[in-house]
Amino acid sequence: MARFREVLKTRNFFLLWSGQIISQLGDRLDQMALIAFVYQRAPGSPLQIAKILSFTIIPVFLIGPLAGACVDRWDRRRTMYICDLLRSILVFTIPFFLFYTKNLVPVYLIIFIVFSIGRFFVPAKLSIIPELVEKKDLLIANSLVNTTGMIAAVLGFGVSGVLVQWLGPKIGFYLDSFSFLISATCIFLITKKLTAAVKFRDVGKDIVEVIRKSMFQEVKEGVLYFIRKKDIRFTAGIIFALWAALGAVYVVVIVFVQKALHSATKDLGLLVMFLGIGLFLGSLVYGKFGQRISHYKVIFTCLVASGLMLVVFALGIYYFPNFIIAAFLSLSLGLIISPIMIASNTIIHNVSDNEMLGKIFSSLEIVMHLGFLLFMFISSMLAERFSQVLILVTVGGLLSLLGLGSLVFNRKDKWLN
Repeated sequence: MARFREVLKTRNFFLLWSGQIISQLGDRLDQMALIAFVYQRAPGSPLQIAKILSFTIIPVFLIGPLAGACVDRWDRRRTMYICDLLRSILVFTIPFFLFYTKNLVPVYLIIFIVFSIGRFFVPAKLSIIPELVEKKDLLIANSLVNTTGMIAAVLGFGVSGVLVQWLGPKIGFYLDSFSFLISATCIFLITKKLTAAVKFRDVGKDIVEVIRKSMFQEVKEGVLYFIRKKDIRFTAGIIFALWAALGAVYVVVIVFVQKALHSATKDLGLLVMFLGIGLFLGSLVYGKFGQRISHYKVIFTCLVASGLMLVVFALGIYYFPNFIIAAFLSLSLGLIISPIMIASNTIIHNVSDNEMLGKIFSSLEIVMHLGFLLFMFISSMLAERFSQVLILVTVGGLLSLLGLGSLVFNRKDKWLN
């Protein structure tokens, strides 16, 4: 704890760290406000939720591949506070379009732009840390950013769910806008001399150059590497299946919880908080004891268990609509799911060449979001005709069958020995 306090005493790092905690809380308010708006405008419609959420994901495909390369050419501090200022202004305007007009096209456009800007902010934030702390403190600084960010995000869902239901979705957007403004102010106050200032008149030129020289070449290299490496192909398939399942249940479970517990955002936010606590605890447990077990066995076993737990979650809340039961099941689901992603990332680290890791993880991010987006729309359209509980039970059953089939048919392979 002494080392953590010592790093937090570094003024510039503390400004970055504190601003991001506030911004994380604001982001959760934004998400809950969107869900509450859909609940008011089109209650019980997974498809309407999917439409709005899709505009938060599409920037991953269009902007993500070139954002990191552009950020390396720019002053990271200035990039970050300008990104936050722009996001603050844009989020502030959302209620004027949501609540005073019936045309949602401007809202979709604003959400798309906000999340496109975020694709530049995230790599800038991760890249600036070595410029704010001593080399010996890098591990502690990264741990603080990641761990406290996860905690803030998890707690933020619970707090934002209650606040949005209490104050209304409009206030949620204004608070999120204010959180971006605080984050921008904190980053602006960072005083350490960093890299040369970016000339934003050259931004367009930089983006064109990155697309021409970097993006297509890196995508090509990543695809070829995927094709050659059996373990990476296999792991990418598992990750696609997991995120497809998450996409299939995401909007459906929102409407399912709203109907079962008769709450727009309060209970939903608290359940996501318990799910996040389960993910965090599962990560700690697996990190401590998981080295003794084959990573593939962990993935297959957790797929079976998570599918069964999703079935129990759906039927349990359907027949016993009680928040305490739902919270316990959410926490249990998080505990079971968390080792899958950790084991998958570890396999990628073990089988990949170091100089290819950036391209591999960038490609995996596209694989994850593609599975999520595609099946989110499929399940939301099916939910217009079939009950939410049927869809959740079906997805859970398919996940369990995938894990069980992998355990049975691959039991003689080297990864299960």
